[in-house]
Amino acid sequence: MTQSRRHIPDEILSAAHDRANARAERDWAEADRLRGVIEAAGWKIVDRGTDFAITPAAAPTVEEAGLVRYGSSRDVPSRLEEPSVGLATVVLVATDWPADVERAISCLTTHWPVGVSVVVVADGPSADQEAALPKLEMPAAGPAGTTVEVIRTAERLGHAAALNIGFRRATGPIVIVLDPSVEATGDIVSPLVRGLDEPGVGVDGGWGVVSDDLRRFRDAAPGDVDAIEGYVLAFRRSDALGRGPLDERFRFYRNLDLWWSLVLRDEGEGHPPRRAVSIDLPAVRHEHRGWSSVDDAERERLSRRNFYRIIDRFGWRRDLARPAG
Repeated sequence: MTQSRRHIPDEILSAAHDRANARAERDWAEADRLRGVIEAAGWKIVDRGTDFAITPAAAPTVEEAGLVRYGSSRDVPSRLEEPSVGLATVVLVATDWPADVERAISCLTTHWPVGVSVVVVADGPSADQEAALPKLEMPAAGPAGTTVEVIRTAERLGHAAALNIGFRRATGPIVIVLDPSVEATGDIVSPLVRGLDEPGVGVDGGWGVVSDDLRRFRDAAPGDVDAIEGYVLAFRRSDALGRGPLDERFRFYRNLDLWWSLVLRDEGEGHPPRRAVSIDLPAVRHEHRGWSSVDDAERERLSRRNFYRIIDRFGWRRDLARPAG
């Protein structure tokens, strides 16, 4: 057995030995269960014949010049069990295109109502993005009391992990995921909050899609839809705790929004799903860098991998493939 330099807890070491015994006895179900226990605790196990190696699953959290850079989403202190405050929290991921992030926040704060906070997750930011972050941390324009918090990661963790960090820091009762490609031309927060006042609505947003079979999705007009796209996607903060976190194997952004929409709608087989509602928001979309910066072949490969995760969890759930209600 090879150990990481970081101390391995006794319970993790014990689970790893139990897993090795299960593999030796060809009890693959038990071996898979124990791997899940080990990985959920933040460790990675690699088999080497009859032996194994255990290493931390994430980079360490470090502090440099007073700035904390988190090695994993679970290292970020969570506020999800604290009482909610204000109206909503907007979450953005800032990685490579600082002008897009600055535009999105500037337009948002020009129009937002009282009681909105912003969490910017700098996920392994580029040098240009890092240089622009201090400006984002200045007091936000707009109504008094608004805040912008920037959380930095030690390395690039991927889209789902970055959003999980934003969710953990959210304080508003409604969480709004905003892609930096979106420019608000009016108040986009209030309509989303009002949409979630309806108990049967699990998720709403600015752009929706529908599907007949959960294999092919197509754009839909405002109203009831099957899923909300990640340009602007809103849900209750309590669901981040009760139905989350996001599956962090979604390192690439594409199809994570569909998966999370279905998670938010799902009430279990045999029970009517919650609704997803697309709202006509005062906003425009600009170039989506996450799409345009990746070549066609790689984009297709990453998208397909993510889509299989939707099929694995929801592929047989035709009750979710029709607008509820």
